[in-house]
Amino acid sequence: MSFASQLAQLEQFLDADDLHDEALDYMAGHGYLTALAISPVEVPDDEWLEELFAEQPNYQDTEQQALIEGTLRELKTRLGSELASDEALDMPCDLYLGDEADLSDIRSWCVGFMEGVFMREEDWFARDEETVSELLLPIMVGSGLFDDQPEFVEINQDADMVDDMLEHIPDVLTQLFLLFHAPEDKPKPALLSRR
Repeated sequence: MSFASQLAQLEQFLDADDLHDEALDYMAGHGYLTALAISPVEVPDDEWLEELFAEQPNYQDTEQQALIEGTLRELKTRLGSELASDEALDMPCDLYLGDEADLSDIRSWCVGFMEGVFMREEDWFARDEETVSELLLPIMVGSGLFDDQPEFVEINQDADMVDDMLEHIPDVLTQLFLLFHAPEDKPKPALLSRR
């Protein structure tokens, strides 16, 4: 089976109505796995799988379980490889919130990404809190999870600024990956300098 076919089955499985209410759908799951691929520390598969589903899904059989869990692991690995290349990550959705932000795919993706960050939040911010906070800002804005904080209220009043921030998410992901995973003897990318 091609990986594209596996992804289609995974999307159908994660977007079905019979998963736990707190389980991540496909778009949020993609964001979540992207964060786990970037994470400065490895999160064990059992732990992130349990968090993704909130409770064990009712698989049809062990073959379906192996397919779904295997595809999730493979997607995480492929995202890591893509982030390690010089290409910007190919996002699975449009990078704008539209008229109904809470129903947009990019909101779901950003929420999932932040869930991945929360798995090891201290480690994300341990080495360079200021830079990581600055890089995560577009994803935090996109997630809507912080909308009640004064800084985000101000940002959200400027629709053009929000749109611009969301468009930079693929670049931000590359910068975060390099920040955590570039060899120590290599200079950090110029992208990390303040804009």
